[in-house]
Amino acid sequence: MPEPESQNGHEPAPEPEPEPQPQPETKPEPTEQTQPHLEPKSESVPELEPNPQPESEPVPTEQTQAPLEPKSGSEADPVVNDADLRETTIHSNEANANPSPTPKLRKDEGSRTFTMRELLNGLKTGSEPEKEDANSPYSPEQQQHQADQNNAAMDLINSVVGVDDEGRSRQRILTFAARRYATAIERNPEDYDALYNWALVLQESADNVIPDSTSPSKDALLEEACKKYDEATRLCPTLHDAFYNWAIAISDRAKMRGRTKEAEELWKQATSNYEKAVQLNWNSPQALNNWGLALQELSTIVPAREKQKIVRTAISKFRAAIQLQFDFHRAIYNLGTVLYGLAEDTLRTGGSVSAQEVSPNELYSQSAIYIAAAHALKPNYSVYSSALRLVRSMLPLPHLKVGYLTAPPVGASIAPHNDWKGSDFFLDHEKLQQIPRGEHKQVPPQNLSGRSVDAVSGDKKTIKVDIADITSVSACADLTLPPGAGLCIDTSYGSVYLVADSWESLDGWLDAIRLVYTIYVRGKSDVLAGIITG
Repeated sequence: MPEPESQNGHEPAPEPEPEPQPQPETKPEPTEQTQPHLEPKSESVPELEPNPQPESEPVPTEQTQAPLEPKSGSEADPVVNDADLRETTIHSNEANANPSPTPKLRKDEGSRTFTMRELLNGLKTGSEPEKEDANSPYSPEQQQHQADQNNAAMDLINSVVGVDDEGRSRQRILTFAARRYATAIERNPEDYDALYNWALVLQESADNVIPDSTSPSKDALLEEACKKYDEATRLCPTLHDAFYNWAIAISDRAKMRGRTKEAEELWKQATSNYEKAVQLNWNSPQALNNWGLALQELSTIVPAREKQKIVRTAISKFRAAIQLQFDFHRAIYNLGTVLYGLAEDTLRTGGSVSAQEVSPNELYSQSAIYIAAAHALKPNYSVYSSALRLVRSMLPLPHLKVGYLTAPPVGASIAPHNDWKGSDFFLDHEKLQQIPRGEHKQVPPQNLSGRSVDAVSGDKKTIKVDIADITSVSACADLTLPPGAGLCIDTSYGSVYLVADSWESLDGWLDAIRLVYTIYVRGKSDVLAGIITG
């Protein structure tokens, strides 16, 4: 699930990421006649899909608070679902408030975070929030009106039993917290933090509903949570956490409706809220990743003429998430699945590919690169392993990537445009290297030289960059470069400039080089080497 950042200016500390549950693979191995079918995962609970599903990230919580642990938050390869990725700490405007054995709500304390210790102590002593406050600026009629509105939500929460002993114990704590926030809102209907926190309680309670329950229904709880998020964001339009978790709740409701018109409208609402969350907090790779997932789901419902545009927008969101966090394996894997789906759609429709468009074969190869990188970063994730078995043959083995780049003469990073020549390059776990003209693309692996200098293949000099020497990789637009999309690779021995045919092709090179470097830095190069060399 998505993970909102902490509000009121506090920097969150990410919780450990839940790992996806292994899913049974039922798809055929690739054959010469057909391409293997790899369906992207939706944000829904993986049990509904036998295929690998897109990954999303848990919500960070404040360091100073004891969060209410997600119901499915075990660390031993749990099922990944939206509830795992939702912010579960109940936030406060008073981040440094001291817990007391029997906490009491003051008029201005409605949004204060209640730690697990406080809630448990309150349950043990049977303490309840005070119902009256003579200092409230709101009239008794206003407070009564708010109380009447709260009753429906409290009835829903009170009727949640829980699926097991752990769920029942957790629900008692959530119900206790809900009463406190209900009382706070009765005293101050404009307490947006209390509204936001109560929405979180409703959303968490929805995860405790017994499957197939009709009273209460999970959808009713999520709908009530959406109302609270709506009211909270109306009172505080900059509350990016609320927009983020609101989008998750809407997404959960959309999944219950399959591929219907109602689901389409809900997915559009979810993408709109993710967009607002990113606008308010642009530095959140989790929000970008889940925005991409929502777009991916929407693309399966809209008319065919709208699908490709939405899919390409989803690709841009996954790519933006990776650019913010190079080792964000969930977004890396999701980008692989959406590229695979785009390749299959292109083949199925039989559309012609223009010079500016990427061919289906290239899309399959790109998909395999991202899935291989995700597996290298998290080799114990069975979902990634299963997907890799389907797509590994689409890699240009024994390399990770092979493609066309325009390069200057060897030893001259700056040269007249006429001296730059196009040639093939390959990228593996150790290096990016030019393939000498006249030689086959399947260049045998070479030993590291330890320096980013020109390598010699036989008596032919080639451009070679060792991954270990790279300090940064970026796009560049420089008049000294020939026309095209410029690529600058800064190394500890100087800069190397290359030019791709298009900006889309450049994106593929940038991602691939950054991913290989990230894998190297994380000490996983041996895993990547095993993938591409067999």
